[in-house]
Amino acid sequence: MFTKILIANRGEIAVRIIRTCQKFGIKTVAVYSEADQEAPHVEMADESFLVGGARVTESYLNVDKILEVAKSTNVEAIHPGYGLLSENEDFARRCIEAGITFIGPSPDTIAKMGSKIESRKMMEAAGVPVVPGITYPLKDEEDAVAVASEMGYPVMLKASAGGGGIGMEIVSNDKELRKAFAGNQKRAQDFFGDGAMFVEKYIRNPRHIEIQILADEQGQTVYLWERECSIQRRHQKVVEEAPSPFLDENHRKIMGEAAVKAAKYIGYKNAGTIEFLVDEEKNFYFLEMNTRLQVEHPITEEITGLDLVEEQLKIATGAALAFQQADVKRNGHALEVRIYAEDPNTFFPSPGKIHTLKIPEGKGIRHELAVREGSTVTPYYDPMIAKLIVHTDNREQSIEEMLKVLEEYKVEGIKTNIPMLKNVLEHEAFHRGDTTTNFVEKYLKTGKQLSK
Repeated sequence: MFTKILIANRGEIAVRIIRTCQKFGIKTVAVYSEADQEAPHVEMADESFLVGGARVTESYLNVDKILEVAKSTNVEAIHPGYGLLSENEDFARRCIEAGITFIGPSPDTIAKMGSKIESRKMMEAAGVPVVPGITYPLKDEEDAVAVASEMGYPVMLKASAGGGGIGMEIVSNDKELRKAFAGNQKRAQDFFGDGAMFVEKYIRNPRHIEIQILADEQGQTVYLWERECSIQRRHQKVVEEAPSPFLDENHRKIMGEAAVKAAKYIGYKNAGTIEFLVDEEKNFYFLEMNTRLQVEHPITEEITGLDLVEEQLKIATGAALAFQQADVKRNGHALEVRIYAEDPNTFFPSPGKIHTLKIPEGKGIRHELAVREGSTVTPYYDPMIAKLIVHTDNREQSIEEMLKVLEEYKVEGIKTNIPMLKNVLEHEAFHRGDTTTNFVEKYLKTGKQLSK
C-alpha cells in the first residue's frame, strides 16, 4: 500500500478519500484554493497547500502547481477524486512522467472514453448496444439538421467531450435544432475546450442505470451491481439508489456482463462506471463511461460492503482483486440524495454562510459532508454541500428512513433543495419505481409541490 498520497480535489470527495487513507495509515496531502482555506479537507489532511485563487482554473485545475506540491512533498500517488482533473488525460500522463502513480486508468483509456464519439465507436466494436446515432463530429448546424431529419425527431444534441449535462439538449424539429446548436457548441468549447457535437436518437421515457466495475492489473474485471440514477434535474443526478427497482435479476446480470465486456475490450484498469439508457422494454444502450469514482459510489459500498477507494488504492499498487464475481453479494437497499445549496424552486445556487447545521445520526445513516456549521458556501464551485445515504433491508424501508432523516436535517443561513428531495421521495410514482429521467419535468411544479 502507498505511504503518502496527494488528493487533487476538494469538498466531500477529498474528505472521503482522506478517511480511507487514515484507515490504512496513509499520509495525505491536500491542496486548496483561497476560497477553501477553512474547508474540512484542509484540516483533515496531514499536510495542506494553497495552490491558487478561488476560481478552479487558478487552483484545482492548476496542474503545474499541483504537481509542484506533489514533488516537494514526495508523494507516491495522486488521487483525482471526481470532476476537476479526474478525467484529464494530460494530467494523468504528467503524473506518470513525474514518477507519480495516477490512481485511475491509463491516460490513453481516459482519452478514448472521454470522447463520446470515440467511445461509441469502441462500444460498437466491442458488441455493446449503443443508442442509434452518428460516430463523427457534425460540421455545422446545417449538417446537424440533415442528419437529424434523416434519423427522425426527437434527437439528443450532445457535446462529445465532458459531462454533467453541459452541451446537451433534446430537440424535436429543425427550428429547435438550429436554435440549440450554436449555444451548446459554445458551452462545450468554453467548459471542455472541445466544441465537437453529434446527435443520437432520443429514447423516450428512459431510465439511467449504471454499472460499477473494478478491474485489476492482472486482467480480472468484476461488476458490483447497478445504480438507478434517473431522478435528475438539468441532466444532473439528485437521487440515486441501488439496486434499481426496475431491473429483474436476469437483466441485472446481462447488463453487468455487458459492462465487464466493455471494460475488458478497452483494457480498463481501476474503478469505472458504464452508464446505460434503458427503455420501457428493458432494452439497454451504452451512454458513456466515467473513468473515475462516481459521486454516487457510497450506495454501491453500502449494498456490497466494499470500500471502493480502498479497492482503487490496492489496484493502483498492482494488487489483484481479492474476490471474484461470485463473491460479490448484494445486501439490502441503499438510497442517496445530493443536498445542494440552491433554491428548490429555481435550482439557482444559494451561496452564503451556514449558521446552523444539524444532521441526524443512526444505524444505516451515512453522511458525506463538504461543509460544517459556520462554513461559507461560495459561488465558485458546484453547489453540492453534502450527500446523505440510507441503507436498510428493502426499498420501502429506505424511502421511509430517508424521509425521516430529511425531516430532521437542519440547514440554516442558505437555501437547500431538501424540500424538493422530500417531495420526490413522497411521490407515488417514485414509490412505484416509475423513475424515468423526465420525472422532475413531468411532476415538479415548484420545489414544494409535485403534481400527482
